[in-house]
Amino acid sequence: MTAPPPPHNARPWWQDALVYQVYVRSFADSNGDGVGDLDGICAHLDHIASLGVDAIWLNPCYPSPQKDHGYDVADYFDIHDEYGDLETFDALVAESRARGIHVLMDVVPNHCSSQHQWFLDALAAGPGSPERDRFYFRDGKGPHGTEPPNNWQAAFGGSAWTRATADTDLDDIQWYLGTFTPHQPDFDHTNTDVQEMFADVLRFWFDCGVEGFRVDAIAPVGKDPMLPDQPPVGPDIGVLDITWVNPYTVFREEGHVVWRRWRTEIDGYAAEHPDRELMMVGEAYAVRRPELTRAFTRPDEFHQMFAFDLMLSPWHKESIELALDDILGIVDDTGVAPAWTLNNHDTQRIVSRLGRSDVVDPDSWTGNNLSTTGTEVDLELGSKRSRALIALAFALPGSLYLYQGEELGLPEVFDIPADRREDPVFHLTHGEGIGRDGCRIPLPWTADPTTSFGFSSDDTGTVSEPWLPQPADWGRFAASAQQHPGTMLDLYRRLSIARRDHAVTQELRADVIELGDGLVALRRGALVAVLNVTAAGIDLTTIEHDDVDIVSSARLVLTTDATSSPTSLAADSTSWFVLS
Repeated sequence: MTAPPPPHNARPWWQDALVYQVYVRSFADSNGDGVGDLDGICAHLDHIASLGVDAIWLNPCYPSPQKDHGYDVADYFDIHDEYGDLETFDALVAESRARGIHVLMDVVPNHCSSQHQWFLDALAAGPGSPERDRFYFRDGKGPHGTEPPNNWQAAFGGSAWTRATADTDLDDIQWYLGTFTPHQPDFDHTNTDVQEMFADVLRFWFDCGVEGFRVDAIAPVGKDPMLPDQPPVGPDIGVLDITWVNPYTVFREEGHVVWRRWRTEIDGYAAEHPDRELMMVGEAYAVRRPELTRAFTRPDEFHQMFAFDLMLSPWHKESIELALDDILGIVDDTGVAPAWTLNNHDTQRIVSRLGRSDVVDPDSWTGNNLSTTGTEVDLELGSKRSRALIALAFALPGSLYLYQGEELGLPEVFDIPADRREDPVFHLTHGEGIGRDGCRIPLPWTADPTTSFGFSSDDTGTVSEPWLPQPADWGRFAASAQQHPGTMLDLYRRLSIARRDHAVTQELRADVIELGDGLVALRRGALVAVLNVTAAGIDLTTIEHDDVDIVSSARLVLTTDATSSPTSLAADSTSWFVLS
């Protein structure tokens, strides 16, 4: 049954939210140690507010040994000491609220750190203990249990199983499951201790003023209880894709049981605090599988799901239209608003992705955020296309998540020396997977290289090298250099205003309409956003409109008659119209 969308003025804040993702470690360093921190975020909140955002989402900032930079959580109830403490966090929430900005946290349910006290207790307690029941410990196969319990592969390379103790300890023949890395043992969510702990986590951070959660890696939460061998995969399945086609560990019904439990917890807390609109948004790469998005956003599960289809789409009319239609159809049927994004901390930056020489080929689609084709990149062309695609995204119904630095037009950094790379993807695949460090380079705030381009500040004047190396020309993207018309930062600010005034005032729905070859057109009420994916200008005289260039990713080609409307939409650009 179709659920009509509520009137725009009655929608919860998160359905139309503009959210800014903060990768804490790389945003701003307030004490000169080369690592970003919460005080650094506070110091730049005005920059974030200038984008007109409704919320910030903080990547994991819990105590962690940083084997996977926060996604290996050692304590879900505190702040990592390099970033600050709970008092610093309280100050960030207060400063954000003063600017009308909500705070969202990142929560990691599938696994914790191998340094989490529960896991250390499990190792010490031995086979058959209640402590091990919180995780997936199983006896090994073969003589003395020296072979893994099954053939599952880890998402970041290698076996998903790690021996609990040294091979010489024949008294303990058990192995533990780590879907991503050996440093991240998986929780068993059928265990009541695990269930109660995460209920406490949600309530703890709600009490701290958090208004919602981005829930990490929901696909592998919940396993087939028998843990059978994965069926053989074909030669076309890459090393980083094997996990995601394992029917016994991804997109399982057991996971939906977890999310229904979480939703009950959130709704219960919200009932106790009726002045707050709380939410959770799920992260799973269900690209070109809209049925999965529908399943996760049933009324008793996630409020929203990320729609990564547009982010991973080739620069090709029919591919982009498919990415839009799959998700917009869900909005029409259920009224559930998606969470769109073009960039995040796990994916090569869109400026570089859209500059690839093969991106116009629909067959270049990989469907995996960690897999790329490795072709030559034209950064100028990629920048033009990314401006056009973000202009289209700002018109879409639902929320839109921006990743720090995309408003500066930052490209992917490919040439990081091997000895400076930190991502476990790179190390566990022995360099076969380049990893995600290139989209996590510390931000350039100024053109001053002595302060790591403004990333680091310290009253003593002592500044350490940033945790990841910045390119020598990083200052050309600095925020301080983009405070004038025509820059990427200026475009994002203008798009935010246009979105507020012309897009979110419409109903929570949109349609892809046909305007001709090379044009992707989205209609939302009286608003139409038109994207030209070709390398040439396209005639617009057939479009009847009252106004044009509400906002444009590139200047339209004008006729010589100053009273006439523009007649051509520039190559690789987007403009918004109001129809007659």
